[in-house]
Amino acid sequence: MKKSITQLKFLLLLLFFPLLTWGQTTISGKIIDDKGNGVPFATILEAGTSNGTTSNENGDFQFKVSNLPTNLVVSFIGFTTKKHHITTSSNIIIKLQEEGVSLNEVIVTGNRAKPRTVLDSPVPIDNIGVQELKSTGKTSIEQMLTYKVPSYNASNQTISDATAHFDPADLRGLGPSRTLVLVNGKRKNQSALVYINDTPGKGEVGTDMKSIPAAAIERIEVLRDGASAQYGSDAIAGVINIVLKKNVEYTNLNVDSGITTKGDGFNIGADINSTLNVGENGYINFTLSYYRQELTNRAGRPGGDGLFGVIFNDPAILNGTLPWLQQNPDMGMTVGQPEMKEGKIFYNMGLPFKNSSGEFYAFGGLTSRKGTSFALYRTPYWVPDPYNLLHAAGTEYQGFQPTFEANIQDFMNSVGVKFDLLGFKADLSGTFGMNQVDYTIGNTLNPDLGAASPTKFKAGAYSFSNLIANFDLSRSFGQLSLALGAEARKEVFKASAGEPDSYFGGGAQSFPGIQPANAINKDRTNYGVYANLDWDATKDFLIGGAVRYEDFSDFGSNTSWKVDSRYKLGNKGAIRASYGTGFRAPSLHQIYLSNIQTLVSGGTISNQGTFNNVDPVIRDGLGVPQLHAETSKNFSVGFTYKPDRNLTFSLDFYNIKVNDRVLFTGEVGFDGDNTTTNPVEQILNDFNVTSIKFFINAVNTETNGVDFTASYSNLELGEGSLAINLAGNFNDTKIVGKIATPQILADNGYDIFNRKEQARITDSRPKTKILLGFDYEINKFSAQLNNTYFGEVTWQHASDPNKDQTFAGKVVTDLNFNYAFSEKVSVNLSVNNLLNVYPDAIDTKGDFVTDLGGRFKYPWEVNQFGFNGTTLKAGVSYKF
Repeated sequence: MKKSITQLKFLLLLLFFPLLTWGQTTISGKIIDDKGNGVPFATILEAGTSNGTTSNENGDFQFKVSNLPTNLVVSFIGFTTKKHHITTSSNIIIKLQEEGVSLNEVIVTGNRAKPRTVLDSPVPIDNIGVQELKSTGKTSIEQMLTYKVPSYNASNQTISDATAHFDPADLRGLGPSRTLVLVNGKRKNQSALVYINDTPGKGEVGTDMKSIPAAAIERIEVLRDGASAQYGSDAIAGVINIVLKKNVEYTNLNVDSGITTKGDGFNIGADINSTLNVGENGYINFTLSYYRQELTNRAGRPGGDGLFGVIFNDPAILNGTLPWLQQNPDMGMTVGQPEMKEGKIFYNMGLPFKNSSGEFYAFGGLTSRKGTSFALYRTPYWVPDPYNLLHAAGTEYQGFQPTFEANIQDFMNSVGVKFDLLGFKADLSGTFGMNQVDYTIGNTLNPDLGAASPTKFKAGAYSFSNLIANFDLSRSFGQLSLALGAEARKEVFKASAGEPDSYFGGGAQSFPGIQPANAINKDRTNYGVYANLDWDATKDFLIGGAVRYEDFSDFGSNTSWKVDSRYKLGNKGAIRASYGTGFRAPSLHQIYLSNIQTLVSGGTISNQGTFNNVDPVIRDGLGVPQLHAETSKNFSVGFTYKPDRNLTFSLDFYNIKVNDRVLFTGEVGFDGDNTTTNPVEQILNDFNVTSIKFFINAVNTETNGVDFTASYSNLELGEGSLAINLAGNFNDTKIVGKIATPQILADNGYDIFNRKEQARITDSRPKTKILLGFDYEINKFSAQLNNTYFGEVTWQHASDPNKDQTFAGKVVTDLNFNYAFSEKVSVNLSVNNLLNVYPDAIDTKGDFVTDLGGRFKYPWEVNQFGFNGTTLKAGVSYKF
C-alpha cells in the first residue's frame, strides 16, 4: 500500500509539474446570503471570460484572475446574478440576494438532461454536504448516511466471516443489491463478497462504501426513487451519487480518535485533502486517509453452554458445572466489531481545454483494508488439540478462537473528456473498478492433518471487476431538454482456491478453504442505450420520461421506462410524481458462487454447501431454473413546500413491487427419516455435507412507505442561531404470493425459504426510523444534538411462531461540539450513543440455536444499530 501511494504521488508530480503555474493573481473570498450564511456551489467567473470556479460547501472560493482590479460575475439558482468589482486579492465577501423563496440546492442525480434544484426535481432527492456527514460523529460513509438518511440502514455484523468487514447497507429495506452507487455520476464497482451468513442482506451483493474516504467528498446526493430507465441495473430502490471535491482553498488536515466507555474499540484516524492548481483553471484534488480500530466484545456470559450441552447431552456442559465453564462463563467468545487497519488515496482532476468549453477529467482511488474478526470459540470439550498445536505441552488445554482475517483491496478509476458536439454537451468516459477479498484463517487447525496441521491457512480469495465505457449527450431546445447515451460493460468474477491444507478432509476449523472445484473465472458483457426527455411546458409544469434498453450476454435483455412530472406552487413548493419499471440483473457472484462453510445447521455444527446456479446437481438434480433478471414497478407521489426562506417541508409516498427476487435459500437438509434416502439426501451424502443452499428467483415482494422531512433554520436563540431538522421513514415490505419451490423439493416436503429467511427480507430492518436534530451556532462555537429512533425489528423462528422475538424500538442520541480557535484551527468533541442504549437482549424461549447457547447476548441475525454502547471521540482540524 505504502509503495503504491509513493509511486502514485511521484507520477502525479512528474506528469503535472510542467503545467503548474504561479503567474497571474490568486484571489480568495466567500459568497454569502443576506443572513451571512455561505452559499455553496455558486458560480464565480471573471467578467468577459470563461475563467472561474464554484464555491465550496461553505461558500468559500479561490482561483486565479488575469490581473487586478477586475470584475467578478456571481450566479446561483434562486439568487440574483451579481457583478462585483474587486481591487484586493483576499478576504473578498460577495453578498447575493435571493430572488424569492425557493428550494435552491442544485443536484445532478435523477435527471440526465440537465441539473435541477431540489424544488425543480420531479423525484425526491437528499443533498447532503460533507459538514452534515461529519456532524454525525461517525467514521465511515455508510454509518454517516445511516444517521442522516432515514430510509438508509447499515450496521456492523459480527461472527459472520468476511461480512463483518463490509456492513451490508440498503435503501428502503430492499437489500444491498438494489441500490446503485455512483461516484461523480459514474458506476462504482460492487464488492467481491456475497453476504452468505445469517445477517441482513443475506444472499446479496453490495458496494464497499468503506472504500471512499469522507475527506474526499464534497456532497452526497441520494435519489430516493427507482431509476433503472436512466442508470440501468440495480437502481430499483434508488441511487447514491458521491460527488468528490474539486478546488479547495486550503489544505485540510484532520486527526481524530475515540474509545467506548467500556474501554475497548479504540480508534484513530487521520486524513489530508488538498488541491494542486494546474494551468489557469485546472486542478488536481487529492486525499490521503488512514484509519485503525480495535475490537469490541459484548459476548454473553450464560455460565452454561446451551448449545453443546444439548448437542452432547451433557448436563455438566449445559448447567455450567464443568470447571472450564466456571472459569470462562463467556465461553471464550469475542462478539463485537472487528479489528481493522485501512489506508486510502483518492484524487479528482479537471483540466479545461484552452479556447473551448470542454475539459479532460479523471478521478478514482485505491483502498487497502485489513481486518480481523472471530469465529465461534472452540471449547476444549468441542475440538481437542491432542498434538499441542495451539497450547504448550504440559499446560492445560483451554481451547481456541479462530480468527477470520480479510485483506480487502478496492480500486476505481475513471478517465473522460467533456466537449461540444453538434450543439450537444458530450461526455466520453471509461471506468475500471475492482474489489478483491483474500481470506486467511488464523489460530486454528485442521484435525484431519493431525500433528502436521498448520495453525494458519490461506483459505482463498474472491475478486470482482468491471470495465465500463460511457458516451452521453445532452442538449436543451428551449423548453425541451434531451439526453441520450450508451454504455458497454464487462464484468469478471473470480474465486481462487486456498492452499491444500485449508480444505483437506473436513478443512480448517471455522472456515474450510475454497476448493479447486469451487475456483472459477467467469465474465459477461452487456450494453445499454437510453434516452431522457424533459419538457418544461410552462415555468411551473414539467413532464419528463426516460427509456433504457440493455442486453446481457448470459440471460437476455430488458427494457425499462419511466415517466415523471412536477408542478410548482409558485416559488414556494411543488407537487411531484413518478411511475416507472426497473430491473436488476443477477450478479455474477450469485450465479457462480459455490463453497463449503462451517455453520450451525440441522441443530448441530457442521459443514454446509453452497452450489452455484450452473452446477448440474442444482439445475438437473433439483430442477432449479437458470437465474434471470428481477423486475420492478415503482410509483411515488409527494410534495415539497417552503413557506419562507427558513422553513421547508417534504412528504413522499412510494410503492415498489419487485418480481422474481433472487433468494439465497434456507438450509435444505436431511428430513429425519433414516429408513429411506430421498434424491436430496443422496446429494448430501455424495458431497459430505449436512445441508445445501443455492440461489433462485423465487419470491415477489411489495414495499409501501412514506418519507418526510421538515427543517427550520436561522432561529435566533440568544446571540446565536438554531436549526431544527426532523426526518422520518415508514417502510413495510411483504411477500406476495407463494415461494417458487422447484417441484422435486416440493414433492419431498422441503421448505426452501422458511419463516426465519422470510423475516430477513421483511422484518430485519426497522420499519420506522425518525431523525430529530438540533444545530446551534454562536460565534466560533457550534453544537449538534441528534436523536435517531430505530423502530422495532422481528426475528422469526424457522418453524415455531411461539419462539419469535420482536426487539423494541430505541432512540440513539449523539452529541457533537466544535470550536474554531481561528480560521485555520478547530477542535471537535463528540459522544455517540450518549445514553448508552443497547438493543433488547435475546430471549431464547427454549431454542438453543437462537443465541448459540448463550454466546450472543444481543441480536445478530436482525440488527438495528449495533451494540457497542457509548463512544467518546475527539478531533482536531488544521487548515494551511
